[in-house]
Amino acid sequence: MDFQTSEEHALIRESIRQLASRYGLEYWREKDRQHAFPEELWRELAQAGWLGTIIPERYGGAGMGLLEMAIVVEEMAASGAGATIAQLFMMTPVFGALTILRHGSEEQRERYLPALARGEFDFSMALTEPDAGSDTLATKTLARRRGDDYIISGQKVWISGVDRAGGMLLVARTTPLEEAPRRTFGLSLFLVDPRAPGISYLPLEKVGTHCVTSSMVFIDELVVPRTALVGEEGEGWRYLVDTLNSERIVTTAGCVGAGDLAIKLAVDYANARVVFGQKIGRHQAIQFPLARLKAEIEMARLMNYKAAWLLDHHLPCAAEANMAKMVAAEAAFNACDQAMQTLGGYGFSTEYHIERLWRDVRLFRLAPISQEMVLNYIAQHVLGLPRSY
Repeated sequence: MDFQTSEEHALIRESIRQLASRYGLEYWREKDRQHAFPEELWRELAQAGWLGTIIPERYGGAGMGLLEMAIVVEEMAASGAGATIAQLFMMTPVFGALTILRHGSEEQRERYLPALARGEFDFSMALTEPDAGSDTLATKTLARRRGDDYIISGQKVWISGVDRAGGMLLVARTTPLEEAPRRTFGLSLFLVDPRAPGISYLPLEKVGTHCVTSSMVFIDELVVPRTALVGEEGEGWRYLVDTLNSERIVTTAGCVGAGDLAIKLAVDYANARVVFGQKIGRHQAIQFPLARLKAEIEMARLMNYKAAWLLDHHLPCAAEANMAKMVAAEAAFNACDQAMQTLGGYGFSTEYHIERLWRDVRLFRLAPISQEMVLNYIAQHVLGLPRSY
């Protein structure tokens, strides 16, 4: 095993740090206050080629992998964005580029990938439903064949970024669950235009991640051509596995970077703050929690790199991706919470940035999969215990 990162990885980190230095904590605090998408940063990421990180060079991308994307997201998060940056990279590079690259037709690759690499439009994924939640196979959105078209109707919830997306990966059942020969059969993926007649959405108010909208999406007799189908009809669950594992890897990278940032802010404050004649950083009550959380963040980082490496080499990575996400989400939230505790009252102030990091990272103990569902997966698929749900 070689744990030495490459010279290329070091260059990626340095390039991202230089770019991100122009969009630091103050920039992200203002975007959060305005509930505004970071347009300027996103355009610069596109111009520098980072939105095409995992897109092959023949389609205008950089020809790298999920490992390199994880490094990009980590560095962006640690430079000021916090965990929110993970959502941005989930939408376009993962939901759009990776799914199309791995499972789309050549026509779909040529149509979408160059535009995604150039940042000409963003993607969204319509997966979660009000009643199904984490039980993706219980999806009720139905796509019916009519000649060369599909007619799709249903409802989705907590769909990120649909308000500005130019494309959407829509998950629907082409075979109702009760008619399917097995639970995993009958899901299909479609590439659709979220502005098409038959799609409407309603933004939801939420506690954090204000730079990215979340919406209810209503699909009413949406007509899409057969050419919008990704891969084979009914085999969408197989394709989703790659997408969802990649989503977890990007989530973990965002949490790792956010945890690093929170710990840095806490350490900087502890090294400067004097109470009762001493810097508070001298006290083990301050040191030990931060040191423990730093260790946990590093464990998550390593497991995430393993998951990304496995996925890049087309090897099973679900256990690693899920475990990395679980540890990272817990450690990052606790790091933000401990940073707030370290700063005392100032941690509750928007001026010191911790509260934004704390609000945003809380989401990732729930999404893209809850901590409890990760434990279910580990118990059943890693430990070999009976299915409990």
